Order: sequence, then C-alpha cells, then structure tokens
Amino acid sequence: MVKKATLLIRNASQVVTMQGPVPRLGPDLNDIGLIENGAVAVAGDEILAVGPCDEVEGKAPLAEGCTVIDVKGRVVTPGLIDPHTHPVFARTREQEFEMRTLGKSYMEIAQAGGGIRNSVRALRETPASKLKEGTVRRLDRLLGHGVTTIEAKSGYGLSTESELKMLEVIQDLNLMHAIDLVPTFLGAHEIPDEYQVKRENYIELLINEMIPAVTKDNLAEFSDIFCEEGVYTNEESRRIQQAAKDAGLKLKFHADELASTGGAGLAAEMGAVSADHIVYVSDDDIKALARSGTVAVLLPGTTFSLRGKQYAPARKLIEAGAVVSLSTDCNPGSSYTESLPFVISLAALQMRLTAAEAIAATTVNAACAIDRGGKIGQLVSGLPADIVIWDMEDYRELPYHYAVNLVSKVIKNGKVVVGK
Repeated sequence: MVKKATLLIRNASQVVTMQGPVPRLGPDLNDIGLIENGAVAVAGDEILAVGPCDEVEGKAPLAEGCTVIDVKGRVVTPGLIDPHTHPVFARTREQEFEMRTLGKSYMEIAQAGGGIRNSVRALRETPASKLKEGTVRRLDRLLGHGVTTIEAKSGYGLSTESELKMLEVIQDLNLMHAIDLVPTFLGAHEIPDEYQVKRENYIELLINEMIPAVTKDNLAEFSDIFCEEGVYTNEESRRIQQAAKDAGLKLKFHADELASTGGAGLAAEMGAVSADHIVYVSDDDIKALARSGTVAVLLPGTTFSLRGKQYAPARKLIEAGAVVSLSTDCNPGSSYTESLPFVISLAALQMRLTAAEAIAATTVNAACAIDRGGKIGQLVSGLPADIVIWDMEDYRELPYHYAVNLVSKVIKNGKVVVGK
C-alpha cells in the first residue's frame, strides 16, 4: 500500500536535510544537505519525502485530513539533539553564580562545599514528584528551543537510593514528555560529603552496589564519570568505567575540562562513545579521539558561564578528523541554560565554527554522541519526523541572531508540539 502524507511542510526557503555521511567530519561538516524552496512530507511518525517543493508535492499523495503547513519562506531543519544535560535537580545555585562574578573560581566554590555537593544535599531531601515538576519545566524550555532529543544524566544523588531516584524520574519523563530522554548513570560525579575522607569506600560502593542496581533495572544506557583534576583520577576512572562496561553500559567521560589530565585519551582508549568538555585536551589526545571515533562533545556555554578564558579547540579537532558535537550542559551550577541555539552562537563566536558546522554538530553528529548515528538528526525518508521550523530565511541567521528564540514550530514524531 502506498504511504500517504499526514503532514506536509511546504514553501521553505531552505530545508537543511543533513543527508549524507554519518558522522560529518572535516570539510564535510559544511555540507548540510541544503534544499532551496523545499518541502517535507511526513507519514505518521516518519519522514516520507524531502526535496524541492514541486517534486515532493508531485510524488507524495496526501492522506485525507493531511495537515499542510505553509512556512512562507522560513528555514526547516531536523530537530536539535542535546547530548549532554543534567536536567534533574532540586534547586538552582544562583548564589554561586554571583560568587563567580565576584571572582571566585569553580574549584574554590566546590572545595568550600558548594558545587555538585551542594546540589546533592538538596536532591537527597527532595521527593521524586517534586523533581519531576522542575524537570518538566526545563524539558519544556528545551523543546521550545528546538531540542527534540536529549541525553539526561543522574549524578546529584551520589547514593544508591538517590541515584536510582533520579534515573527513575528520567525513565518516567521519557514516557510522558515529547522529548526523548537517553539516560546516563553519573554516580561518579563527585565524592559525596560522607565519603570525603574515605573515597575508596565510595568507589567500591559505585562498583559493587550502584552499577549492579542500575543495570539490574535497566535504568541507564551510559555510564559517565568526572575524570578531572580534584575529582576522579585516571586510574580511578579506568577502574570504575571498566566495571560499568563489563556490566553492559556504554561509556562517556567528563574530561580535561579544568586541566589537561589525559582524560580524553583514556576515553578514546576505552572505546567511549563520547569525551565531553575537553577544553584542555592535548594534541596527542586529539589524534586519539580522531582515530577512535569517540565523539568530542564541546560545551561552550559552560566556559561562558564559568568566565573561562579558553574554549575547547574546535578547529584543531575538526582539522584532525575528530567527530565534533555541541551541547548545552544544562545544569544548575556551571551552565544553567536550555538554549542550544545560544550555544550555537557561542560556538561560532568563540570557537570559529561556521553556521553549517554548528548545525551539523547539534544534529547528525550529536546523534552519534548518544550512539544514534543514522537514526535521528537528519531529514531523510524513513527516519523519525523530528523537525523544527525557524523564523528566519537563511540558516546562517541561527548563530547570527543570538540570544532570542527563533523557533516557530517544533514537530516531534510527526506531531506539532510547539507553535500549534
């Protein structure tokens, strides 16, 4: 039986399809599969056809009651993918933000009992129902900024009970919210207060109790770790992540954010899906990332919010042939934003990415950062109909017209969920 279109998007000035190689590397990052005067036909929850308006409208029969959206010269792209977020938390940390504006560093605040451990104390005493309420608001804002899939981490519980509580909240919200949430266990986010002088006991708890509990109930797809100076050493990270890998979890790393410690190289060596932050990644580890295919997830919003002087070396990574992606790092401490478009602007201004490269880094390459390369992040026949219609005529306006929300409509799985 011939499939018929249940949704037709027509008269787009540009359709950014991202059709082509997965992932995008080097010069290919600038090939965004652009179609002028384009259209997209959707059958149910998947893309039926993409191309010039006259071709799509000539080939795709319309189902009875088909919704037709005339975008009148606007830009259409795949739904954005945010591959590094911490959306489940109890309270914000604006007092720490103000401390940073007055000159305190992230590590100074953390060493004084603030930072992640501040969020841990709040989350442990907050019921799951309250956590869900706050997280839904953040998911709504992400969706409103064009994000249709996110990776969502635990990491503010740092006890078996509280980490499971966070992952169960993520699991529940994945069933009820329009955004798809990909769950990551981040029990190795910090050393909690009660284990500060007995860190080995906490590491044993992670390996012998937390990881088995998470995998027993299939609550996470990935395991992440804060492999960083002053948090987990490379040796500790290897040990914990090997246990997670042996238990069936795929790996991610927070690495080389505050200093060059070799965390990105360890991520590449262990076959991690991504190494994130990597502001201070070494030249040798850039080459290791390129060889391994481990995705470099860059978080310029975090550098911006922490008043950092150095951004991740995006151009070096691209020139070396590494897979480069971008993310908000949405969290209550170091990057409290749900605007991936603003991160795209930062990437252009501070890391010298072109608009095309930044869009590729938040669609097709971001899909690779959550091990969904070729499955989402493209407007290609047969893939999920996750689509954004933008209030702009040229895709290059996205980073250029910064700090405003240019989203006109968001379609998730073929249904209009924003801008009805």
